[in-house]
Amino acid sequence: MTFRKKVYETIDQLQNHLDEWLDYYNNRRTHQGKMCCGRTPMGSMMDGKQIWQEKFVG
Repeated sequence: MTFRKKVYETIDQLQNHLDEWLDYYNNRRTHQGKMCCGRTPMGSMMDGKQIWQEKFVG
């Protein structure tokens, strides 16, 4: 969809835009899915990691 809204003159411009979007999507945008429950994907992963360590590592 981004290709319909913006013309990138270099691959670096495209890569920078993609990096910004991935950061927003994973670290700042809350999700309403079954596993996220209003958290960001990174927050869900970190919470899951902590729970896994408590259960299996000790």
